[in-house]
Amino acid sequence: MIQDIMPGTEEQLNKEMTTAYIGFDPTADSLHIGSLVPILLLVHLQKAGHKPIALVGGATGLIGDPSGKKEERQLLTEEEVDRNVDCIRKQLSRFLDFNSEKNPAILVNNADWFKGISTIAFLRDAGKYLTVSYLLSKGFIKDRMTDDQEISFTEFNYILMQAYDFMWLYQQYDCKLQMGGSDQWGNITAGTELIRKKLRGKGFAFTCPLITKADGGKFGKTESGNVWLDPKRTSPYQFYQFWLNASDEDAEKWIRIFTFLSKDAIQMLMHEHKMDASARVLQKTLAQEVTRFVHGEDGLSEAMTTTEKLFSNQNAPAESLSVEDLEGMEGIMKVDFAKDKITAGIEVVSLLTETNIFPSKGEARKMIQGGGVSINRKKIDNVQMSISHSMLLHNEYLLVQKGKKYFYLIRVS
Repeated sequence: MIQDIMPGTEEQLNKEMTTAYIGFDPTADSLHIGSLVPILLLVHLQKAGHKPIALVGGATGLIGDPSGKKEERQLLTEEEVDRNVDCIRKQLSRFLDFNSEKNPAILVNNADWFKGISTIAFLRDAGKYLTVSYLLSKGFIKDRMTDDQEISFTEFNYILMQAYDFMWLYQQYDCKLQMGGSDQWGNITAGTELIRKKLRGKGFAFTCPLITKADGGKFGKTESGNVWLDPKRTSPYQFYQFWLNASDEDAEKWIRIFTFLSKDAIQMLMHEHKMDASARVLQKTLAQEVTRFVHGEDGLSEAMTTTEKLFSNQNAPAESLSVEDLEGMEGIMKVDFAKDKITAGIEVVSLLTETNIFPSKGEARKMIQGGGVSINRKKIDNVQMSISHSMLLHNEYLLVQKGKKYFYLIRVS
């Protein structure tokens, strides 16, 4: 879980209880699974006896972090940022222990100190100590300049604001370590430089690698978009399915990063997996562990129940599913459709596009012709097939499967 580490960091952590922080940008009203590694770093830190600080960037979120971005971010309004900060604050409080007697976690919002600083005070406190040539040497700024991309003075100042955060936390909480993703190395080391120059203090840093997929695809992305931590955005079932569908190579890597299983337990799972990869024991354990961590036992139970109903005994007719089974499938897309259209008879391609299961008739036809669409567990092979009332389960439902993983319940009323 370590990409870059500043010399002396390991010695500092072994020497004494150390306060460390990670910043989270409130660009949306939920964190997604790309934020899980930083969250896990804070949890590991606290379990190891150190003191974690989670910083939500109510002020820096108004500027936009240029790290890893090739073009200017769209600025959010103050109301949007405030709402996002509140949502993320609630999410983070589920993972960290804020009531520990020994090393309680702390949650801070950098708007609390930035809104009281004048421009002149900020320039004197931060701008004076970090030279333009030093800032231009930072990789993400250098990349934007050499790629003929513009960087505004607003985004250029983000690095100064993050450096000031580190210095402020160093002064207020004796926070000596900042952690983050590898794309944050430039921002983090600017903070250690500011602490060294202005306070003659010693700050430390390390970053974790950005997670990738073995096939080159973007981690945390599915056909329906980001995999979010908020169950309203990504249901526990969809969340569970993301991990369950990991490739063998990804599962071997991810189970070491995203779970708290011991090294011995992981090695046993690896051995078991090699003996019978078709059992997918690695993927099942990974999915259970991460879903339990993010959504709790209830969320995991909900995800596994829906998975069982959809995937177990696939050869059994869909008619064997009760109304309670169909309605109880949490997390699959549920679509209402007009009964008179079914009664009149509607072509399958029209049904699939009018319910937004496919964005166009062309895509629906292509998937049907490729054998990728089933209705009520029966493969559809005729693009001109008519859907009639007699096909409805319990006179009300159609269970549609798109590809291997995506299910939709059409309720006809």
